[in-house]
Amino acid sequence: MTTLMVQGTTSDAGKSTLVTALCRWLLRQGVAVVPFKPQNMALNSAVTDDGGEIGRAQAVQAQACRLAPHTDMNPVLLKPNSDTGAQVIIHGRAVTCMNAVAYHDYKAIAMQAVLASHQRLSQAYPVVMVEGAGSPAEINLRAGDIANMGFAEAVDCPVILVADINRGGVFAHLVGTLELLSPSEQARVKGFVINRFRGDIALLQPGLDWLEQRTGKPVLGVLPYVTDLHLEAEDAVDARQPAKEGRVLKVIVPVLPRISNHTDFDPLRLHPQVDLQFIGPGQPIPPADLIILPGSKSVRSDLAQLRARGWEQAIARHLRYAGKLIGICGGLQMLGLQVRDPLGLEGAPGDSSGLGLLDYRTVLEADKQLRNVSGTLQLERMPVSGYEIHAGVTTGAALERPALHLADGRHDGAISEDGQVLATYLHGLFESGESCAALLRWAGLEDVRLIDYAALRERDIERLADLVEEHLDGARLRQLCGLD
Repeated sequence: MTTLMVQGTTSDAGKSTLVTALCRWLLRQGVAVVPFKPQNMALNSAVTDDGGEIGRAQAVQAQACRLAPHTDMNPVLLKPNSDTGAQVIIHGRAVTCMNAVAYHDYKAIAMQAVLASHQRLSQAYPVVMVEGAGSPAEINLRAGDIANMGFAEAVDCPVILVADINRGGVFAHLVGTLELLSPSEQARVKGFVINRFRGDIALLQPGLDWLEQRTGKPVLGVLPYVTDLHLEAEDAVDARQPAKEGRVLKVIVPVLPRISNHTDFDPLRLHPQVDLQFIGPGQPIPPADLIILPGSKSVRSDLAQLRARGWEQAIARHLRYAGKLIGICGGLQMLGLQVRDPLGLEGAPGDSSGLGLLDYRTVLEADKQLRNVSGTLQLERMPVSGYEIHAGVTTGAALERPALHLADGRHDGAISEDGQVLATYLHGLFESGESCAALLRWAGLEDVRLIDYAALRERDIERLADLVEEHLDGARLRQLCGLD
């Protein structure tokens, strides 16, 4: 049984992408491979078949392996709810909230969960493909590390180091990272991958030769910069859009400090008839056909930010001019009369007045609700599927006009009496082609094209595997995976 780990010189160096690519590349060769990330810090998450919560990137990597997502694939997930604190999720379940200093002391306990999950996976699959977090050269986080070299040393696995040349300074990133590692950790690095290269590889070759001579380690390959590749973001908001066709529906989404599961909007961003704009702090709020309030890990705090940035007035004006409004998860809670957090789950205990657009109230409770669900969207009675991740329990008269009827017999969300406002707890609302088309028609788009988002995601996973075959040293990679 072999474990191979991908670490990066920086955040967003391409670790998630490379692990996804290697997983599908190995699967093509008939190798049963499983993804693993010891510790993830992200607000984009997914619900597993065993009823837990893991990072969204690991769910995509599971798809690359053609496996159902499982909590062992990401045993420790940290969901920040402030600049200094986070909810700690172990084996898919929220166990506590703590600040960074307290978590530093807690890491020894978290490491036990990491090693237990890794052992189970390594007993079930011949190759475990591991993704690190951030950079292994973050000196202040080295003590008790469970995410990078601390894990690699504990399980005695080889490491590939990936760097993003598009940032500039790629040789400094690689050599500098290596220099900051201990001798045993340096020996663990078996090769480099350079990511996002543009231009003629011949101009890069002298640098590659120097790097190999300087470090004594091989360059396993150089991956090209691909502008139209889509892979769901681990955390950062991806605002790229392909070219649009004809008349488009204008959709805007506020980027709140604790925005979560913004991958909900990828099907819209990639739709040829939708112009999706993420509106950050300080940006003017443009006119739109549809406003969507996203999920949030800190609803009351983000609601205060929403008001401070002028969104409450903008939404009122938008509705006066017959615009449509959707609230998803935390956005649903904001649309009601009140949000209560008596236990202080997302910050200081207290209550906040909602936007008052739908007649219900939400109370945050300790037990988080985690479900994969399917059902029927009441608009045009279209089939829909997705997942729920929320601590809020919402009650009120507006729920008597539900947005969805679920297959398990429950109802979800609400539609306002005038039909302008829709609220739901369902993430993944736009991934089902038919329900996405119904929502776009409701928002005012005519002759909607039906888009198969799952096929788009699968296509780009295949493209990643193609890049591995074309640009990386397959023989060396197979050796590192214990296959030759």
